[in-house]
Amino acid sequence: MKIGIIREGKTPPDSRVPLTPKQCKQVQAHATVAVQRSANRCYKDEEYIAENIPLSYDLSDCDVLMGVKEVPIQQLIPNKTYFFFSHTIKKQSYNRKLLQAILAKNIRLLDYEVLTNERGQRLIAFGFFAGMVGAHNALWTYAQRTGKFQLKRMKDCFDYAEAVAQYKETTWPAVKIALTGTGRVGSGAAKVLEDMGIRKVSPAAYLTDTFEEAVFTQLTAQEYVAHKEGRAFENKEFYKHPTDFENAFLPYTKVSDIMINGIYWDNAAPAFFTKEDMRQEDFKIKVIADVTCDIAPVSSIPSTLDASTIANPVFGYNPITEEKCDSYQADCIDMMTIDNLPNELPRDASFAFGNQFIEHILPELLKEESAVIERATVAENGQLGKHFTYLEDYVNEMA
Repeated sequence: MKIGIIREGKTPPDSRVPLTPKQCKQVQAHATVAVQRSANRCYKDEEYIAENIPLSYDLSDCDVLMGVKEVPIQQLIPNKTYFFFSHTIKKQSYNRKLLQAILAKNIRLLDYEVLTNERGQRLIAFGFFAGMVGAHNALWTYAQRTGKFQLKRMKDCFDYAEAVAQYKETTWPAVKIALTGTGRVGSGAAKVLEDMGIRKVSPAAYLTDTFEEAVFTQLTAQEYVAHKEGRAFENKEFYKHPTDFENAFLPYTKVSDIMINGIYWDNAAPAFFTKEDMRQEDFKIKVIADVTCDIAPVSSIPSTLDASTIANPVFGYNPITEEKCDSYQADCIDMMTIDNLPNELPRDASFAFGNQFIEHILPELLKEESAVIERATVAENGQLGKHFTYLEDYVNEMA
């Protein structure tokens, strides 16, 4: 098997890599590895050369092609196996043509997002680092809005150690932060808030107590949704029947300055609040860091009108007009909705991601048959994979 690491083609370019130079060398014990030349990677071409990894502009002789973000349609090579985050499995309208092209080009698409074990748990993800950068950016946005402290962008730090050194020199105002989610994203965000020295408090205390210091609370689904019939919350029931639940997050909107959204959102689950809720005088949140970044109207946060970028990380949302506006205005809410947050901490994130691939995915890829690989096969032989036939109407719909 020959594996090729492709150059990221999406604009703006992503600097992450699925395998670092040293990890490519590890993989070479099991498969041949080649790397497409790129000027944008966080790991430079010279670092791959130093590990004796061959570089080329042409990877057409590779069996498996690995990237990070969506591959532009014109760059897809027919009849290959691809690994990347396709952002198609939730029927995202902006990538419909991509999946149509993958099928037309007889490409086998393996989406990292659905590489899972038999219990449905993801085996590989950048989510922890998305949460880390999302939390940092939430506080950075609040700093820009209020001028109460200064914080360097994560992207301008060489690595996370430099960011932590910065936290130790920062005095935080008495801000209240509601963090949703306890998975990879939520855990990454919580780590940064704790490294900042911001105290974690229980949801009950967060809602009722007064604090003279910065605090955050971390909410599970049990705190932000409730059964429509008033029944006791059960995790399995919520994830199996999300339409039976309604939002219970509104009390947190009345006492929070910042919201960090780190959940995986099912399209059928309730949103945290409505646009009408955001117009109310007691809606106190002024900064929303939406790490989940599902784009409205099919989203858990109705003001996520678009994905922002690392170059332009924040836009304003005017609750009255329900439109985007300039950021940091008194009557508007600042939205940080970058959809490739780990790219602000690319070396750390790439190293962790590559380790997950080598430990969990490479052994499965080398097998003749693998349930892990089958579950993640979105397309193969010009057809949707057996677990993705629900995308049939999405694929057949004209953009």
